[in-house]
Amino acid sequence: MTKLCTMLGALCLATAALADEAPKAAAAMEAKPAEAAKPKKAAAPAFITPADLKWVDVPNMKGIQFAPVWGDAQKGAHGRFIKFAGGTDNPLHHHTSDLRNVVVSGTFYTGADAASAKDMPAGSFALVPGGWKHVSGCRAGADCVIFEWSTGKFDMVPAEAAPAAAAK
Repeated sequence: MTKLCTMLGALCLATAALADEAPKAAAAMEAKPAEAAKPKKAAAPAFITPADLKWVDVPNMKGIQFAPVWGDAQKGAHGRFIKFAGGTDNPLHHHTSDLRNVVVSGTFYTGADAASAKDMPAGSFALVPGGWKHVSGCRAGADCVIFEWSTGKFDMVPAEAAPAAAAK
């Protein structure tokens, strides 16, 4: 009987302690759903049609234009459309940052040299790793439009000229 009384006493004390904590727990539970119920503000969608694009001539590069979509290619991460006149050839060069290109129209080409350059029709994708020396351009017959995406700023570093032959 003593054990039973001790157990009942302990149970009563535990119940009383839980009763004191119950309002605190309920308040905490009520606060969490209220905080969780606040909707997170969604990012606004963006839609750009061809008519919305603002084409700009690339300085010192005849026959090439670009239309920014997001970011600033001169400062860092960016996405933009680039238009090349048919027959445009870019000599051997590299870029510091990786470029991801999707050909939208025309036949764009790129490769380690003119002989190995791969023709890429509309719908093609190319990853151009930073530092890779290559040629690129648009085959004659139609203008090319590509979409370029990069996490870094754009640059076009000409390949070093071949060293002059040693004097004899």
